[in-house]
This record gives sequence, structure tokens and C-alpha cells, in this order.
Amino acid sequence: MDGDAGPEQHGCVHYRRGCKIRAPCCGEVFGCRHCHNEAKDSLEVSVHDRHVLPRHDIKLVICSLCNKEQDVQQDCANCGACLGKYFCAKCNFFDDDVSKNQFHCDGCGICRTGGAENFYHCGRCGCCYTTTLKDSHRCVDGAMHHNCPVCMEYLFDSMKAISVLHCGHTIHLECLYEMRAHQQFSCPVCLRSACNMSDIWQKLDQQVAASPMPAIYQKKMVWILCNDCGVTSNVQFHILAHKCPGCSSYNTRQTRGDPAACSRV
Repeated sequence: MDGDAGPEQHGCVHYRRGCKIRAPCCGEVFGCRHCHNEAKDSLEVSVHDRHVLPRHDIKLVICSLCNKEQDVQQDCANCGACLGKYFCAKCNFFDDDVSKNQFHCDGCGICRTGGAENFYHCGRCGCCYTTTLKDSHRCVDGAMHHNCPVCMEYLFDSMKAISVLHCGHTIHLECLYEMRAHQQFSCPVCLRSACNMSDIWQKLDQQVAASPMPAIYQKKMVWILCNDCGVTSNVQFHILAHKCPGCSSYNTRQTRGDPAACSRV
């Protein structure tokens, strides 16, 4: 690397920045806290030694230009180099790539990307949503404060894109695409349809109509529970699928019987 390139040429696989960090937990130097967590919280590390570094615990940084170790600050105390064009003293965070439009959300307590004008913080969900979802999203307490139901990575401070399902639960966008590639269209948490399935239901209507059951099964009835509306119904048995008479969804599962019968003697 050219020695005159300047600190903006330094960084790690996660960020372009002009400094490294000193991890207070283990005393080692890393490009950023994500570099630390990947090294210290991996399967290769003994379960007793695994640990993560919270962003707010970072106290010391090392200038990539002059190697001066110092307290967290935007400009190097020794050579004056800018350690990060975007700097957040609340998160101890540096990044030279300001095209991400970083901003600090006091509600979340962390920095996010995409521009503060394009997001709003929902107090009940405890996370930020795009302004287009302000009046339409389904509120779920602590929607982001849990692991992705597919890959189990903690969503709140994940660097990956996150999708909000129709039910209000959250999941990594790439995990959602992986589910769809395997013909899985229900929320892994509550089993409600993860997207608008009306076109699929119409195709199933056609397939069911074109596949009449043999005479021996035409009077067979089964109890089903609809995963979308939560209603239990008694419907005619069909080998392909069972349609909810209430909301017309085929996202149903067969149950043992009428739940109201449990209270009858």
C-alpha cells in the first residue's frame, strides 16, 4: 500500500476507516468490533472463551497512519488524521463511507444507515422502520430484539438487510429469499403467510376444482385450523389442501376435532 495514500485507504472487510480498535475484554487489536466478534465468538473458539464486544465498551483506538493509541475521538491526537468522516461519539463508531447516510437513532441507541429523514422509530417495536411503513406496519413488541428465526443471528444490530413480514415479525432478507426458494411461505415464528398469497390461493382453487375426490371421500369432513386468521372450521376433506371458509386462505393445518367439544360433557 502507498504510504502517502492516507487513512481513508485503511480499514477492514466491514468498514473503510482510519483506525483500529483495542478490545477492552481481551486486550487485542482488531479492525472493528465485528472483526473481534467473528474471531472471538466462532465455533473454533472454546465455548468457555467465546465473547462479544459491545460497541459502547470501546475506549481506545489506534490511528492507522501513525499507530498512535488514544481515547476514542474523530481526529488523531498525534498526526491529526481523520479517523472516520462519519463519527458517532455515542457508539464509538467510525466510517469513511458517508454514502451510506449514517445517522444515530437515540431510540435504538445505535447508528443506522439510509438517512434519518427516511426512517422513524417505533417505540412499541423498539426499532426503526422506513417512513413508508409508518402507518401500515403491524406493531410487535421488541420486533428486532431477537434472533433471526432462520439463521439465529441477533437482528437488532445485524449488518444484513432485514425484512418485516405481514405479521410484524422480522427476518433477514436473504433468509426470506432462501425460504421462498424452498417453497416455504409462512412466518417461521407464527406460521402466518409471510406475503400476499392471493395468486397462489387462486391457483389452488383451480387445482382442487380439477381434482374431485373419489366417492368414498366426498362426504368425509375434517377439522382445520387457519394459520392466517386463527379460526377453526369443519370442511370437506381433500388430498391437496383445505381452504379456510373465513379468510379463503389455504395456509391451514388439520386438527383432531372441534375445540369447543372440550367443554361439552
